[in-house]
Amino acid sequence: MKPRAEGFAFRVLCTDGRARRSVLRTPHGDVDLPTFMPVGTQGSVKALSPDEVATTGARIVLGNTYHLWLRPGEDVVASHGGLHGFTKWPHAMLTDSGGYQAFSLNEMVQPKEDGFTFKSHLDGSSRFLSPEIAVEVQGKIGADIQMQLDICPPGNSTRETVEAAVKQTTRWAKRALAATRPAKQALFGIVQGACFSDLRLAHASELGGLPFDGLALGGFSVGEPKDKMFETLDLVAHTLDPERPRYLMGVGTPEDLIAGVGFGVDMFDCVLPTRNARNGQALTRSGKITIKNSKHTRDQSPIDAECTCECCARGYSRAYLRHLYLAGEILVLRLLSLHNLHFYGELMAAARAAIEAGQYDAFAKAALARMRDGERDSVEPAPG
Repeated sequence: MKPRAEGFAFRVLCTDGRARRSVLRTPHGDVDLPTFMPVGTQGSVKALSPDEVATTGARIVLGNTYHLWLRPGEDVVASHGGLHGFTKWPHAMLTDSGGYQAFSLNEMVQPKEDGFTFKSHLDGSSRFLSPEIAVEVQGKIGADIQMQLDICPPGNSTRETVEAAVKQTTRWAKRALAATRPAKQALFGIVQGACFSDLRLAHASELGGLPFDGLALGGFSVGEPKDKMFETLDLVAHTLDPERPRYLMGVGTPEDLIAGVGFGVDMFDCVLPTRNARNGQALTRSGKITIKNSKHTRDQSPIDAECTCECCARGYSRAYLRHLYLAGEILVLRLLSLHNLHFYGELMAAARAAIEAGQYDAFAKAALARMRDGERDSVEPAPG
């Protein structure tokens, strides 16, 4: 079934095994896939300007409907011409439905058939969110792609709980599709089912029969063992409709991205690269670097000599970055955030090139081996 939103097109250019090299056309430009979407929770990728985010190669970012709905409100965003005008990001944007945050930030929330009521984490005010309201709010926020409201059960949920979540997500999917939204705004459905592969496969097939513009895999990285997540993705991801983009929500270590592309996933998002940067961690081709470690006190080398981000290309030393971090200077948070997103951008560009060359499996194995070897070599020696 073809997508229906105006200004969108999806084309697979080539495949290598299950990995796909494709292009997603949006009203705000083409997005080369597979890709990583930096997370701009409240209309900003933390610590960076839109121009800086664009230098990392990102051509689509993610906004958080829950937070933008509560503050400053969808009408304020709409009065600026939508999230693009509000943030001055000129490329594609995606917003989630807000459901995951409403659940995760409010322990007492219980979904009902029509939607669910929860308390704002900002002022305690009561809020009601339904599939139709999620579409309406995201319509005013105005990103290129919006997500349906779904039920995301924790990773340790019982099969009975997961089955109920799947059924309700399907009912809400149909209501979201029936709701009015801007003609040039796409809507993605969300496949649930936790790590019950049979539930995932059935739900993927069911949502694949609905006129969504893309299909997402939600409910991963919510407490389940990583090997179980990979096992389920291996069985399910490639079964999603090949004529629509496939999006793995909220999963985003470098290893996750490499594995996910191999499973057939096109789009990823995660707060990890920017959150870890703000906690003093740089992500590189040779694994993670904890900049506060004493081993970097006199180290004049950049984070990664092969990296072309501003932090590395200008030669900011690990010693300098460590000094800034220990001194509490904001600059280091900006530089590490820029570096980490640039690394993710380069990783996805390399994945696309490997798929085009028919060498994705070799690329993935080499990249993962280098990260593992680098992390073994970078362990901080014990004192004394």
